[in-house]
Amino acid sequence: MKKKDVKILLVDDEPDILEIVGYNLSSEGYQVITAENGQEGVKKAKKELPHLIILDVMMPEMDGIEACEIIRKNPDLKNTIITFLTARGEDYSQVAGFDAGADDYITKPIKPKVLVSKVKALLRRFKEEDVVDTVKVGSLEINRDEYKIVSKGKEIILPRKEFELLSLLASKPGKVFKRDEILDAVWGNEVVVGGRTIDVHIRKLREKLGDKSFKTIKGVGYKFVD
Repeated sequence: MKKKDVKILLVDDEPDILEIVGYNLSSEGYQVITAENGQEGVKKAKKELPHLIILDVMMPEMDGIEACEIIRKNPDLKNTIITFLTARGEDYSQVAGFDAGADDYITKPIKPKVLVSKVKALLRRFKEEDVVDTVKVGSLEINRDEYKIVSKGKEIILPRKEFELLSLLASKPGKVFKRDEILDAVWGNEVVVGGRTIDVHIRKLREKLGDKSFKTIKGVGYKFVD
């Protein structure tokens, strides 16, 4: 995908952030759409169908967490990457953001070069695959080409990171995936996250697919059980 075809929605209530971040991303050749609060961000997301949304956490009208939750319920935006802008500590913003369906987070104050590098890394996920990759495990079907999950005949929409984590574990049922292996495969070396991030995503998958599908190997990692 060419840069000029990539739409990025930037949602922040600070004019300086919109201007600085918008300028740096536009200079890279991306299409940049801006919104000044969560409500406006949700409306523009539905209208523009961006590839990436950069979403501030603390905003008037509607905060970023609520906006992310609404966006994630829209089937037309199921493949959109969402990353938060946050100045808060890990205990709230990062975990709450992942719970809401975010793929990543960027910490303020923003360094333009770091921002552009992270955006490029996130957008690599939109590269087209040559072969349709479908995994079938029992009553579960995972279509990586369409980012679609069908469990017991029912289609389930998962945020991108939950989808990739499930796809990894289900690719080899019974295999124990170590935490470092999961972080590298799902989040990549360019993203700095902790082990707690994996736990949050596993918990969300258990809520949607059932506790019995995932087994914790204490001190090691997780495995998918057919």
